Amino acid sequence: MNNLELKKTANEVRKGIVTAVHSAKAGHPGGSLSAADIYTYLYFEEMNVDPANPRMEDRDRFVLSKGHTAPGLYSALANRGFFPVEDLVTLRKLGSYLQGHPCMQHVPGVDMSTGSLGQGISAAVGMALSGKMDKKDFRVYTLLGDGEIQEGQVWEASMLAGHRKLDNLVVIVDNNGLQIDGPVDEVCSPYPIDKKFEAFNFHVINMDAHDFDAIRAAFQEARETKGMPTAIIAHSLKGKGVSFMEGQAGWHGKAPNDEQYEIAMADLEKIGEELLKEEA
Repeated sequence: MNNLELKKTANEVRKGIVTAVHSAKAGHPGGSLSAADIYTYLYFEEMNVDPANPRMEDRDRFVLSKGHTAPGLYSALANRGFFPVEDLVTLRKLGSYLQGHPCMQHVPGVDMSTGSLGQGISAAVGMALSGKMDKKDFRVYTLLGDGEIQEGQVWEASMLAGHRKLDNLVVIVDNNGLQIDGPVDEVCSPYPIDKKFEAFNFHVINMDAHDFDAIRAAFQEARETKGMPTAIIAHSLKGKGVSFMEGQAGWHGKAPNDEQYEIAMADLEKIGEELLKEEA
């Protein structure tokens, strides 16, 4: 995909996020929207996956360590063809397979059930280590929140990944600067994030999480890095794409009402129209 196609797809992913959370009347839109461009690049450009064969043995693996942003993952998977986009409105509904956190037993394309913060990266490290031991070529990607990395288990897993030189592992930190209680640097500052991962023997890349040239370059650099895992610090905007959600910690875990939903979708429709003009 070229950058314009990726932007258009990411905008559709954002529409799916807002639609799902509004329908559920619950969920986590802020951190789903901030990571939408990353989800899009991973599933439409970077990763070796097959919607027709979600359990393909040699597929690349993705672990959503910040599992509460499942609406973003679900929307990307649906738009990629793993299941119908129309099913996004069943998010968190009784009997739906789209639970509030990813469940590998029920959702096609989900490689690990997650939700307890700090634990997803450990699963990803285990997958990457398994790949090395079995001499497999698949790569493993995991997405963490910047508030999540306040958890000690994140650094235990990172220590092992660096020690084992897992160059088939890419850890992505969605650094939108906000967590449920407010700015991460006020709640319990994880900064400097890049230097911390460097201390655990990671190759570290800082990137703009909303610039597809930067995203493409970062993942290419990660592929070319040998002998150590890569950590990508993705500098993002919480609530990206929805005017009243952008940069607001209050939209970490809250659903828009009907009026707010209309405004949000109008914002995204406008972005889509601008992208069509670029295409012309």
